[in-house]
Amino acid sequence: MQFETNRLILRPRRMDDFDACLAMDKAPGVLDFIRGPWDDEDAHRTFIAARIKQDYGKGLGYWSIFTKHNPDHFMGWMLLIPEDAVGPDIEIGWRLHPDHHGKGIGFEAGCAIVDHAFANVGLDRIVARIDRRNLASCRLAEKLGMRARNQDDGDVFYELTHAEYRAKR
Repeated sequence: MQFETNRLILRPRRMDDFDACLAMDKAPGVLDFIRGPWDDEDAHRTFIAARIKQDYGKGLGYWSIFTKHNPDHFMGWMLLIPEDAVGPDIEIGWRLHPDHHGKGIGFEAGCAIVDHAFANVGLDRIVARIDRRNLASCRLAEKLGMRARNQDDGDVFYELTHAEYRAKR
């Protein structure tokens, strides 16, 4: 399933996006607050490939983000998958190349995925676990209508229920 917004195209992430995903991850600051196998090149590559190839269920997955005026230029991705790829909660997440920070790209793409989560997939809620030091991602979660529910291990747990989503639309 592909989405279009005013400025963006979000299409399912595929192996053609692998090199761009890896390059984005290596850009300064991108992985500062994200746990993963980033220091081991082989493990990092294996992680990205596995996430691209995995089937997360109907209506779920990763979407690569491109602008309409340059549909071959990878900007980042959004996800809607079982939390940590295992669930049971369904998480929303994002990663953007630093060249695209602060331009409303995350919010615009995030709105498309939130709408999809509730209107098409029929979820009761979505969650996001964000390192509390990642202020930009915390602000984006809140701008998308998510509320901080609690904190643990330095992370903030955000949630948006279908009822909250309906009330804000």
